[in-house]
Parts: sequence; C-alpha cells; structure tokens
Amino acid sequence: MEFLADLHLHSPFSRAVSREMTPQNIALWAQRKGIGVVGTADFTHPVWRQTLREALIEAEPGLFQLRPDLAAAVRRDLLEQTGPALAEAPAPRFLLTTEIAVIYQRAGKTRRIHHLICLPSFAAAERLSVALAQVGNLHADGRPMLGLDSRDLLAMTLHSDADALLIPAHVWTPWYALLGARSGFDSVEACFGDLTPHILALETGLSADPAMMARVSSLDRYRLVSHSDAHSPSKLGREATRYECELDYHAMRRALATGAGYGGTIEFFPQEGKYFHDGHRACDVHLNPEVDTPADGLCPVCGKALTTGVLNRVLALADRPANQSDHAPAPFVSLTPLAQIVAELAGVKSPNSKRVTRAVERLLGRLGPEIPLLTQVPLAQIAEVGSELLAEAIRRLRAGQVIRQCGYDGVFGRIRLFAPDEAVSTRRWLDMLYRC
Repeated sequence: MEFLADLHLHSPFSRAVSREMTPQNIALWAQRKGIGVVGTADFTHPVWRQTLREALIEAEPGLFQLRPDLAAAVRRDLLEQTGPALAEAPAPRFLLTTEIAVIYQRAGKTRRIHHLICLPSFAAAERLSVALAQVGNLHADGRPMLGLDSRDLLAMTLHSDADALLIPAHVWTPWYALLGARSGFDSVEACFGDLTPHILALETGLSADPAMMARVSSLDRYRLVSHSDAHSPSKLGREATRYECELDYHAMRRALATGAGYGGTIEFFPQEGKYFHDGHRACDVHLNPEVDTPADGLCPVCGKALTTGVLNRVLALADRPANQSDHAPAPFVSLTPLAQIVAELAGVKSPNSKRVTRAVERLLGRLGPEIPLLTQVPLAQIAEVGSELLAEAIRRLRAGQVIRQCGYDGVFGRIRLFAPDEAVSTRRWLDMLYRC
C-alpha cells in the first residue's frame, strides 16, 4: 500500500511547543493532512512516555493507534470541522520517535548534532531511556541535550533494539546538524565511524531538498527522508516521506534499507526554509552565496560573522554540478501549505485567520486531505469546488512556477503563486469561497 509518514515532531514537553500537541490533536491533524504514519515525539520524556502508553494501543507490527474512545473523539471533531469524508477516512498510525540533541568535542571542534530515533516497541523505548538517563536529565526537555558522542548514541540505540533506526536530523542546519556549517562534519563517516553502515537515511530539513543533496556524491548511498519537525498541530505534514509497502514498522525500515517500497519525499521549497541563504538577521542582511557573500564571511554592515546558509554549505561540499543528467535526485515534490495559498488569494497576512481556516475546512470537506488535494486531485474538480483561480494556483504549485523569497539566519522565506499585480483580482473571487 502507499502512505505518507511524518516522523519528526515534538510534544508539549519540548521547549517552544504548543500545548495543543496532544495524541488526539496529532492524530486529527495527521488525518486532515493525509498522513498515514505519524511520530509520537519525545518518548524519552518520562511523563510523555506514560501519556503515550495510556493513549495508544498496538496496531500493526511496530505501530500503534489511539485507543477507541480517543479515536471516536477525533472522528467527532473531524465531522464537525470538515464533514464525513475526512472523519471516516482511515485513522493514522503512530510510530515511537524522539529527537536527541548531543554536544561533544571531536577533532578540536564542538559538535552539536540532532538525531531522530525510531523504535518498534515501548520496551525498546524504555531500555533506551534508562540508558540515556545515565548520561543526562531526561525530565528537563522532551528533546534532551546530552553530552554524548553521536557514534555512542547510535551504539546505545542499536543496543535497545536491533531494528532501531537513527536518522541524522535536518542534516544541513547550520547550528545543530551532521553536515551543518557551524558544528557538523564533512561526511557521515566522519561522524559515525565504524557504525556508519547502520545509518540508512538522512533527513533533508526545510532548507534543502534532494536535488541539492544530489550534488554531494558521498550521500548517494542514503535514502532521503523529510518530516515536518512540527511544534504545533497545523505544521504537521509540511514535509513527509512516501512509502509504498506494508503498513508495518519493519517494512518501512526495509524500504529505507533497500529502496524497495520507498517512494520519495514531500518537501518545502527550500528557499522558504529559514536557513537557505547566508545572512545576518540583526542587520537585515540577506546574501546569495552564489553571487554576493563576502569571502571573509562577515556581515558588511556590522562586521560580525554571517550565519552560513544551507545553500552555501552544499556548495562547499558539492562535487557535482547542479542538474547533472546522469544522476537524478531521489523523487520529490515541493509544496506550500493550503492555508498559505488561500491566505495569499484572500490578501490575508495570517494563514491562521478564521476566514482562511473556514475556507480550508470547506475545501478539505469537499476534496479530501490536504496533501493529496495539492498533488493529485484533478484541477477541474478543484475549480468546481473552489474556483478557477484556486485551480490555477495549484497548477502553478505542481509545476514549480512559484515566486521565491529566500529565508536566512532564522527568518523564514516566502513562496507566492501570484505576482502583486495579479493578486488584486483574487479578492473578488474569494467572496464566493467564504460564503460557506
């Protein structure tokens, strides 16, 4: 079967995470987005792990689902929000996941690296959590920061369960990633040494995509995955990974190991990610490394160090030209959330406004979950339910015909589907959409 997975997210026990990230809300928003398997997040936190034990029951091998009373409550909420089409769709499965941040010294440099860990059972999660509690405090944050070498973390993870998965998270992020410019390594092997063969996949992160990663030949052997890193329910599914295998943890792991059953990724446009270009937010300096980043890497306004963006770091490690014809990237599509599209058409700044939310819920109720709507629903059907203009916006999105404003130094970029002179006419159409 074919399904989407979003395995990197956080619980309310992580810093700067919404209190709305409950198991019920995670399931509800996964269903709205069209996610078939969603991560639990933060299983190392003792209170959250107990919450998960109480909320989830076993489903397919290595996967879990909400207990019946909670699942019924989610169905009622979906019925009220969007109608029966989504409410009666298959409920998402949960997979036990956590993100571990480590900080350590190696080769005269401080390394700060984040890792996504996936396990097939609560017993394995308990074993790993007990081991990590000997290293640092697991109560302080759902995403703990531990003084532990990445290789040692991988060894402990494999010791907890032979079928465990450790995936280096958002691998290009400047500050906290395996290949990051500020604290990472130049290769996967330099980080994990003799245990490197146990690394099956790398997470692209919001500021990179498979086409960028294809420029670095040493990454060819790894499957590429994408996930939302969501801190609030509405952010679920902004990136995801497609599987074409049995709904089963072990089948998913085999897909990453062999490629059979791996279907590629759903990506942000990397320019929208908040570390795509070089820059210095305090001085509002934004620089394209292919054109105008100074050789000394210093802000031209204040003289402080620029934050090296993902594109710059990819260029530094690249040993292939862009779009090399004999090495196609892993399959992927780039999307921007439906709420952002509707907000642009409405001339509304916030995609979280009530007006936009009502319109999105109407569209989901008529056209189905968000990611299939953006990628598969026929444009004629979208035009009939919404308008010709919405259909044109989604046609442009699918074709990659978007206007890109690049992110830098922690500032998200922006993706637009219409130029300013086109957007004036969109507001007249939206009166129809919002009468519902």
